[in-house]
Amino acid sequence: MSDTVLDQYGNVTIYKEDTHPSPIYHVDGEIPSNPYGKLQALFEDDGLEEVMYNGGQQCVKVAHRKHGMCRTNIWIEDEEGIEISKNIASFTAVPLGDGPGLVPIFDGRLPDGSRVNGTIPPVTPDGPTLTIRKFQEDPLTMINLIKFGSVNIRLAAMMWVWIEGLDSRPANFVIAGGTGSGKTTTLNCLGMFIPWDKRLLTVEDTAELQVYHDHWLRMETRRPRPDGTTEIDMNDCLKSSLRMRPDRIIVGEVRGPECATLLTAMNTGHDGSFGSLHANTAAETITRMINPPMNVPPIMLSGLDLIIIQARLHVQGKTARKITEVAEIAGMEGDKPRLNAIWKYDPKSDKIVETGIPSKLREVICDAAGVTPAEFEQHVQQRMQILNDLVKRDITDIQTVTKVIQGFYSSR
Repeated sequence: MSDTVLDQYGNVTIYKEDTHPSPIYHVDGEIPSNPYGKLQALFEDDGLEEVMYNGGQQCVKVAHRKHGMCRTNIWIEDEEGIEISKNIASFTAVPLGDGPGLVPIFDGRLPDGSRVNGTIPPVTPDGPTLTIRKFQEDPLTMINLIKFGSVNIRLAAMMWVWIEGLDSRPANFVIAGGTGSGKTTTLNCLGMFIPWDKRLLTVEDTAELQVYHDHWLRMETRRPRPDGTTEIDMNDCLKSSLRMRPDRIIVGEVRGPECATLLTAMNTGHDGSFGSLHANTAAETITRMINPPMNVPPIMLSGLDLIIIQARLHVQGKTARKITEVAEIAGMEGDKPRLNAIWKYDPKSDKIVETGIPSKLREVICDAAGVTPAEFEQHVQQRMQILNDLVKRDITDIQTVTKVIQGFYSSR
């Protein structure tokens, strides 16, 4: 038996052992003293999505963008892990500890934008833990998603038209999926289709969106603290945002009463708003929205145009994030919304395809913009050509891609 080298760059070697399904992510060299300890070497690799420390009894694990879940050669004893956790918690202004005025669980954002969750005993009896979702300095764009196979060019162009609304009636929608399915990345990519003459407000628990936009205001929640600092939750932020003259609203992750507030906004003239939530199908999304803790009255769902489902799949032995369903709210049947799946993922061909069901949203946009279905299709084809050109030229950086899109708006 022998090890197989999968990748090698900088001071990192990734190799596969015959006796274990997860590759080894091996870091060479000494790590200088710093607040993050041995984790610092992992923070410097843009090829990593997440860094996971599960206490001193296990090696640190990482989620690699190319090689999936990997074990590392980094081990951190509990005592050192607690010190690193306290250092990281200090960046989020959380007094980490187990005692009066202290908290054993924290969430927050690191100075570089990375999202972090941490715990210490007794909440996690086997030792301190840290889960860090790394901030990507060069955010992915729709061109990246097309190249990855997460979406095809036609659907990308269609989403562009939906979000733009032909300058008449932009779509309201939610992106749903499981943890790690890429919802936030897709939200961020879709944000580049929002015209720069629209005022954009984003609301998140932990600020992760990296929209490149000329008129953008972002809001972030605040947790209550032992010193009496009051909580500012998603609903507080969203209600406040509605007083700031937003043209478009993006809610990073909908979990509770803010869902009804977002639907109220959609029903009262704030078209072009969207958010994300945890659900695996369009039908499950509806069920979650109308039940506690979201409690959206079913009649309010008529303000929602689309539900886009994203999933993390295993395709040919590799992990892939793909849009697997696009469903329209096509009307109400009694007190329940009727869903029409207009796009569906086909596992056999590994492609998402149009189902042929007539689109209600296309009709709504055509009526608002005063165009025929044939002219609507011309708009889709025009945007397909732009996206295809960017793919062929391998232009993926967020500033250039967004400027091409905004330049298209300006040239009309």
